[in-house]
Amino acid sequence: MTKQFAVIGNPIEQSRSPELHHAFAEKLGIELNYSKRLAPLDGFEANVKTFFDQGGLGMNVTVPFKEQAFAMCHQLTERARIAKAVNTLWIENGQLHGDNTDGQGLVDAIQALNWPLQGTRILILGAGGATRGVIYPLVQAGVTEIVIANRTQQRAEQLVQDLAGSVSEATLRVMTLDQLHGNFDLVINATSASLSGDALVLPETLQFKYAYEMAYGKPSSFLDQAKARGVPTTEGFGMLVGQAIEAFSIWHGVKPNLTDFL
Repeated sequence: MTKQFAVIGNPIEQSRSPELHHAFAEKLGIELNYSKRLAPLDGFEANVKTFFDQGGLGMNVTVPFKEQAFAMCHQLTERARIAKAVNTLWIENGQLHGDNTDGQGLVDAIQALNWPLQGTRILILGAGGATRGVIYPLVQAGVTEIVIANRTQQRAEQLVQDLAGSVSEATLRVMTLDQLHGNFDLVINATSASLSGDALVLPETLQFKYAYEMAYGKPSSFLDQAKARGVPTTEGFGMLVGQAIEAFSIWHGVKPNLTDFL
């Protein structure tokens, strides 16, 4: 019987995870089936339970369920514990295990572009599960200051409070999206603005050298504004590939080569 894997989210139609995992499997001679699962906003836990009860072996979790996935797990990796968000699930010894591969995926994608991280100052737009997942790996990669900008400052402050003790070698600060200003090496858009089509305005008081959009495959006003300034930009496909490779290696014990799939 073919091994079953899936990605779960809402929305989910835009996900390219099945295509990636099938490409990794083909390259490495592994037989599997990887599908998309649309979960109702109030039906995530039941959907996950059904998948594993029916013999599913591994599941990726995307927007907006990463924090719910975290809460479901019996066992967590260190980076998942720190992030308080999970994007990779599997069953081991009858227990649900969770990891967060987003941050390492982002770091690997940025390094593949030869954009600097060591000693840099980064602005992250948004304070949701995606942001939680990337702060620890970014600091591990040498980032020295991260500013988190969110519509509601309280949510950003809670995130910093949760993470500050785990990334003591870096400075974490917050601002609201209305207050955007300052000079940064890199700006990362982790808001859902590109998925929802909402315009995110980057004021002239905000200066940056590189722009990374976590979303992919859709128009992005964030990237359009960065390109208009002549700043090097990329959408989040590289991060998707990177986090998928990390998840694949957890499930199969073998790691595809990132640059083969960019």
